[in-house]
Amino acid sequence: MKKKILATLTAGLIALGSFGAVDAATRDEIAAIQVKRPADFKYWTKDAVAKQKLIEYVKDVTNKNSKNFIPIEDRIAVFDMDGTFICETAPCYFEWMLYLERALNDPTYTPSLEDRAYAEMVNTEIRAGHFMTGKFPKGIDAGEAKSQQSVFAGMTPADYDAYVKKFMNKPVEGLTNLKWGEAFYLPMVEVIKYLQANNFTVYIVTGSDRPAMRVMACDLLKLPTHQVIGTNPQILAAHQGDTSADNYVYRHDDYLIRGQLETKNLKMNKVVVIEHEIGKQPVLAFGNSGGDTSMLNYAITGNKYKSLSFFVICDDLTRELGNENKAEGCRKLADKNGWIQISMRDDFKTIYGYDVRRELGN
Repeated sequence: MKKKILATLTAGLIALGSFGAVDAATRDEIAAIQVKRPADFKYWTKDAVAKQKLIEYVKDVTNKNSKNFIPIEDRIAVFDMDGTFICETAPCYFEWMLYLERALNDPTYTPSLEDRAYAEMVNTEIRAGHFMTGKFPKGIDAGEAKSQQSVFAGMTPADYDAYVKKFMNKPVEGLTNLKWGEAFYLPMVEVIKYLQANNFTVYIVTGSDRPAMRVMACDLLKLPTHQVIGTNPQILAAHQGDTSADNYVYRHDDYLIRGQLETKNLKMNKVVVIEHEIGKQPVLAFGNSGGDTSMLNYAITGNKYKSLSFFVICDDLTRELGNENKAEGCRKLADKNGWIQISMRDDFKTIYGYDVRRELGN
């Protein structure tokens, strides 16, 4: 009898240990995720259709005897970032919250009156819930992008990286037990790791600030920096001033600093940068919003290889700050374009870890 009790207690402790390991996954735990074969998926529900379609696809195109075989050098997968495999709803994009921290809450920095006023307007709109309901004022994306680059202009790349790393330690709003640097969708990290294990080259193609997303994702996902493509800040030499790059010569006492906004990497711009920086049509694409439409359609249109596009639907109202009206619109968009839907509510066993929940009142 004593042996039975001891065995039961031991099993319980082991179970608690495994549960606790993913209560709120740390960056180290996320980085350690390995998915080499279908049985290694742990964070997807058993009957998730999207997972099964991906597994069938990978099995087919990596089989040398299949008519759909894709050579390793052409196995290109592109992922949007915010809302596709990191949180974008707590209460807004990572980079927007970073911008507000700099413009409104940083005691070591004084923004211009214009930037402060714009940041206050953006903050008011976010707090009113207009991001999730799609009621942002027209042009706010472009205005925020311009102001965001402005408040970080003059910072060296190294200082900016350090700033981003510090912000990653801040808790996200509206979700329990979660820091920004840990706010990765565990099931989607598994997808990335599964593709990497099957010799796909994974690129991030995001509208967010490219250097910030490199800090967030490269070490965790084992990605070289050139495989993160995003919105580029202007880069200047420290003594360049208003001189154009065509007419300026880098000096021995120069160093690099951030400048203003160049082009926001959204919509058709994502297709353009894929052609410029990758030079090959992707065979897999993953996104979550209308801003990814061009990229997702590009992957599955006129492709010489078998190709698929997947669309992540933010429909979880308990473990994520989802919105059903927005989710329904996304379902219709996916159906219209022939993308495979991924339901965060139905397909994910957990999103960030089992102890991460929506806070009461959010």
